Amino acid sequence: MMIMKDFLKHTLATVVGLIAFSIVAGIVGLGAITGMMMSDSSAKPIEEGSVMVLNLRGAIEERADDNIWGSLMGSDAETTGLDHILTAIFEASYNPNIEGIYINAGLLTSVAPASATAIRRELEQFQTRSGKWIVAYGDTYSQTAYYICSVADSLLLNPQGMIVWQGMASQPIFLKDLLARLGVRVQLVKVGKYKSAPEMLTADKMSPENREQVRAYVDGIWAEIKKDVAKSRGISEQTLDSLADEQVTLAPPAWFVGYGMVDRLAYETDVKSAINLMMSRDEDEEIRKVSIDDVVAAKKPQREKDEVAVYYAYGDIVESRVEGLGQGEYCIDATEMIADLEELADDDDVKAVVLRVNSPGGSAYASEQIWNAVSELRRKKPVVVSMGGYAASGGYYISCPANYIVSEPTTLTGSIGIFGMYPDASELLTKKLGIGFDVVKTNQMSDFGTPSRPFSREETALLEAYVDRGYELFRKRVADGRGLQVEEIAQGRVWLGKDALDIHLVDALGSLDDAIFKAAELAELTEWRVEAYPEQKNWMEQLMDAATATGDSYVDSRLQQVLGDCYEPLRVVAGMGQSSPLQARMPFFLLTK
Repeated sequence: MMIMKDFLKHTLATVVGLIAFSIVAGIVGLGAITGMMMSDSSAKPIEEGSVMVLNLRGAIEERADDNIWGSLMGSDAETTGLDHILTAIFEASYNPNIEGIYINAGLLTSVAPASATAIRRELEQFQTRSGKWIVAYGDTYSQTAYYICSVADSLLLNPQGMIVWQGMASQPIFLKDLLARLGVRVQLVKVGKYKSAPEMLTADKMSPENREQVRAYVDGIWAEIKKDVAKSRGISEQTLDSLADEQVTLAPPAWFVGYGMVDRLAYETDVKSAINLMMSRDEDEEIRKVSIDDVVAAKKPQREKDEVAVYYAYGDIVESRVEGLGQGEYCIDATEMIADLEELADDDDVKAVVLRVNSPGGSAYASEQIWNAVSELRRKKPVVVSMGGYAASGGYYISCPANYIVSEPTTLTGSIGIFGMYPDASELLTKKLGIGFDVVKTNQMSDFGTPSRPFSREETALLEAYVDRGYELFRKRVADGRGLQVEEIAQGRVWLGKDALDIHLVDALGSLDDAIFKAAELAELTEWRVEAYPEQKNWMEQLMDAATATGDSYVDSRLQQVLGDCYEPLRVVAGMGQSSPLQARMPFFLLTK
């Protein structure tokens, strides 16, 4: 009896403790969420003598909305929105209380070359517009971070640090043999000799055509990087190439000073004196730092009635959003985007629309539906496309009906081609797992698409005709939208933005701001305000969403962080059963150093 009493006493104490812990954790969590909501809604004024801090670390995406689940679960993955970075730099140039910009170059894990170009150009314009200074410091500069920071007036490197400077590389991963070991074969039907996206699953090396186009855009991106760094640092492009060939990354840090790649070696504790020197103050005086979020929040509201809408479309193009690994963290949901564009078309205050496209493509069917929505929108008001890191294949499909297309020099675009991939797991099921199949059917192809056998010759011919029709439609959309003879520049060929200009796939090279000004010009506006769409979810809306959906997004971002270069090919394999069979997509990933 005594033992039973002790058991009940300890059990009750444990239950009470768990309940108390849950209540305390809930209060703390609610307080944290409330604090985040309050900090999100309140804008602190920028005080006189402030310095804006730009941290270059983690991933840079088109728009990085705050994920409450990632925050509460302690995610160490940092994602910054390109839109916030560019807006903050622009606002800092005109804010009289901001003296200059301090760039802290950390581990920059993911940023498209075109996004890096956009940030660097905005920093250059910051210097030109305002006459203010930029100081950059890094323990170790990745090549992309150095490219961005090379525009700084004072460029500092840790005495034990390094600069990654070794050129560009693209190293696709091929899974054909791995799938074969599992008894899986991918049946491919494609149009376009350069349409290389499926090679990852159907080949063991690059095709000659793919190697040709990859060589062209890797060399093109590297040429842009060398040109810009040479201009800012006063180093010849030939010297920069030689340094990359010599793997200067591993050289003693003093060499970087000798070659002029940095101005001096300094510890992070010395940054204060470097900034105070720029501000003509005592070297030990405290610096008032503000973040890019502080600067964006302090932006004055726009009061003009006429509006230029900027609609962000980034990620894979899909027919509908599906949670899980197969789809990636961001996607362009055709159903959602079409409804949004219809609302913008009917909004009388919206006089023009800029589509900010950053997509390697995806479902050909979904791309066609979005193409139609963009075409309908254009009938009512001007539509201008601003291309980000990628606007290729399906990403170009949805861009081509616009009135005007603006691309970054290093945007990857074009890739006008179609393919279909169909996994054949019959060997895995029948020979490796020992599963038997039998069938009774009323017609010759009643069991079309069954996992028990590969496609027959007749079925493959039907699929080829189906893919050919999709390719012909894609080419017609481009020809009608751009007024071009398409075939010579199609065939799935990927083009750099600066090369796409020469063949009239785009109308101009420039920034998102350039696209906005063009849209305002086409709408004959003299004053306007800019609004971003689709509206991002606040803390409360995220809390009201299904926890599973948000949780999946968090898990997906964590997997991307852990798996690194292997994430993308594994994501593609995982998503084959969910994705549309007909794809308008460029090569799945570009690995750049």
